[in-house]
Amino acid sequence: MVDIKITRASVLKEKPASSTLVFGKSMTDHMFIADYDEGQGWHDPRIVPYGPLQIDPAAKVLHYAEEIFEGLKAYRTADGTIQLFRPLDNIARMNKSAERLCLPQIPEELALAGITELVKLERDWVPHEEGTSLYIRPFMIGTDPALGVHSSHHVQYIVIVCPVGAYYPEGLAPVKIYVESEDVRAVKGGTGMAKTGGNYAASLRAGDRAEKQGYSQVLWLDGVHRKYIEEVGAMNVMFKVNGKILTPDLNGSVLDGITRRSCIQLLKDWGYEVEERRISYEELFQAAEDGTLEEAWGTGTAAVVSPIGELAMEGKKVTISGNQIGELTQKLYDNLTGIQWGRLADPHNWIMKL
Repeated sequence: MVDIKITRASVLKEKPASSTLVFGKSMTDHMFIADYDEGQGWHDPRIVPYGPLQIDPAAKVLHYAEEIFEGLKAYRTADGTIQLFRPLDNIARMNKSAERLCLPQIPEELALAGITELVKLERDWVPHEEGTSLYIRPFMIGTDPALGVHSSHHVQYIVIVCPVGAYYPEGLAPVKIYVESEDVRAVKGGTGMAKTGGNYAASLRAGDRAEKQGYSQVLWLDGVHRKYIEEVGAMNVMFKVNGKILTPDLNGSVLDGITRRSCIQLLKDWGYEVEERRISYEELFQAAEDGTLEEAWGTGTAAVVSPIGELAMEGKKVTISGNQIGELTQKLYDNLTGIQWGRLADPHNWIMKL
């Protein structure tokens, strides 16, 4: 049992109406913090009023990007129960990211307590409306107050939460994707398998270029051959080709997505053959041209699944599933969200009730 000191905010914020929720904008009244010092380990777990962090201007996180994070959600079911979806998987992945970024391993019990106790305290912030949830952002930062490239001896683990609206308020509309051939997101041996801010900063330029051309996201290619599919935007990606499911393998530069894992399990439950392997963009465009590319979608915590209706690269465009959400994409979305919001059975014990 983790003994957490709680200091309550003296003034509580006005909670926003669900209809006005914008992702990542409305933070709650409190946050969780725990400190790590080399030789002492993790200590002083506490929930305090939400507010600015006080760190030294020379802190490692500001100069050398020694930072990792996770993303998960709390859902309110029809009977008012609040539940989490696969939180232990997020914690295990955070520790893998920590190992890659030379940050300390955090005990599962402490990391989970920071999430669950904060959500319990902020339970009134978990919205009731269909499709809404409480987004949870655990993160870890190196705070050594000294310049010089080496791992931090002083670290903080922090959890913040915010209510979010339905990702698709008007339904799941397919998005247009541009295959990025200049910039790369990550390379094998780098930090692509870790959930760290630098990966996302490296994606911004290509994302801006794609948006100016009318595309929602970029489809990333590998950094060596510049031909094999890796991720789409900030999500994993899957394709239904001639009845079979294809998805890039976890080769060291692709994030091991929790939603990706969940989709693969459901697809196998339903009898689909799932191939995790290298997939070239030429293979995809050829499948689109010969009619065997039946559906495509991204997978991630925020959107669950995001249908892809068009792929474009260097002036060449192909339409997928008639630019409509595919039957299997819709089924995945309905089943995953059904489990998350407690409308469907949870055969794999993915849900943790609070």
